[in-house]
Order: sequence, then structure tokens, then C-alpha cells
Amino acid sequence: MTDPNTAFDRRMLEALVCPVTHGTLEYDAGAQELLSRSAHLAFPIRNGIPVMLVDEARRLDD
Repeated sequence: MTDPNTAFDRRMLEALVCPVTHGTLEYDAGAQELLSRSAHLAFPIRNGIPVMLVDEARRLDD
């Protein structure tokens, strides 16, 4: 269960873009990830902070 004090602030999505494609991101609350469909990557959110490093991202299977 996610601690509400470290939950991701959805308003951050307005400012964040994919570091690879500079496209929009989707928030997956269940997985605590930001998804870049165009780059086929899922960036983790740890302690409420998005980790926007390609080396830390998970490949999305389509």
C-alpha cells in the first residue's frame, strides 16, 4: 500500500515529458509508473518521485 505522504502528485504530469521522445506520459497508479507509449518504456515512481532515467525504466511489451 502506498503511503499518502509519498504519493505521486498528478499535477506533475503537466510538466513532465518522456526523456527519449519528449512526448506525453501516462500515470499508472497501480504499478506506480509513468508510461511512455511512444518510447515503449515505463519509468518507476519511488517515494512519490518519478525516476526519469532510461537505465531505470522498464520496457513495455506491446
